[in-house]
Amino acid sequence: MFKKKNLYTLQIIFCFMLFTGLPSFFHLSCQTAMAASPSVSVKGEYIFFMPDELLYFPLEASNFKRHGINQPLPIELCMEDSLTGEMPGIDDWPENEEYDEESDWEMDLIYDPLEPVNRAFFSFNDKLYFWVLKPVSTGYNKVVPEPLRRNVRNFFYNLRMPIRGINCLLQGKIKGFGTEICRFLINTTLGVLGTADPAKILFNIEGRDEDFGQTLGFFGLGPVIYIDWPILGPSSLRDTIGYAGDMYLDPLNYIVTQNKYNLSARGYNTVNRISLKTGEYESLKKAALDPYVSLRDAYYQYRKNMIRK
Repeated sequence: MFKKKNLYTLQIIFCFMLFTGLPSFFHLSCQTAMAASPSVSVKGEYIFFMPDELLYFPLEASNFKRHGINQPLPIELCMEDSLTGEMPGIDDWPENEEYDEESDWEMDLIYDPLEPVNRAFFSFNDKLYFWVLKPVSTGYNKVVPEPLRRNVRNFFYNLRMPIRGINCLLQGKIKGFGTEICRFLINTTLGVLGTADPAKILFNIEGRDEDFGQTLGFFGLGPVIYIDWPILGPSSLRDTIGYAGDMYLDPLNYIVTQNKYNLSARGYNTVNRISLKTGEYESLKKAALDPYVSLRDAYYQYRKNMIRK
């Protein structure tokens, strides 16, 4: 646990980065990605606010972790006694279930010393979604048929193959690298520039989602602290560094070099992906007692699980 003095130091560093380095960071990110989102279906990519897989991350798992429980309770302990109306206690734990008090109540949370600032950015991103992105994507959803929107999503996912492939190599996952190469060749040819996914449909070849943040985690670097960036959404110090590396490998930056066209392409991709998952972010918020905490914990657990794969 950090001392109070260290906490103040982190806050000062963060504020310095925010007001001096953030403009250049956003300039770079605007050229390379309109980042993080609450609703994406393509793994490993970001639009606004949160990675796509978080919408599939069980809220129950997030809540268990938030309360220090490492696994869901047996159903017998989740139901009130029909006669007494009381919740069963630890003494009622099923005999065939091993109970480890120390492990079950061990807290497994990401360090969040910047929570007040992060909550402010979370609120900003939340309003940006409901006031801008959702209305635009809803209108787009009504005009463009879903099959075409999925083609667009597949195209951009296929284009980002170098990010996944190179990070497979950096982690020594040769099979994963070969898988990404095969998928790219098949989908670019048979799939008409990646707009379809015959590698998965015809040959059952699944993608291997890797990025620089996962590579840093693979070599032992922890998340350090949680950061909820405005526009970019939930991240950590490690994943922020990793994201910068991903941007340099993104082929779109070398294909579309003019800022206005690059931003237009990424903005369109953002709206397209959100249109495919409209309503899932709302469901997450509705199910959570504290959306900020649920999103933070879900992000941490999701990234932790991705690194372990």
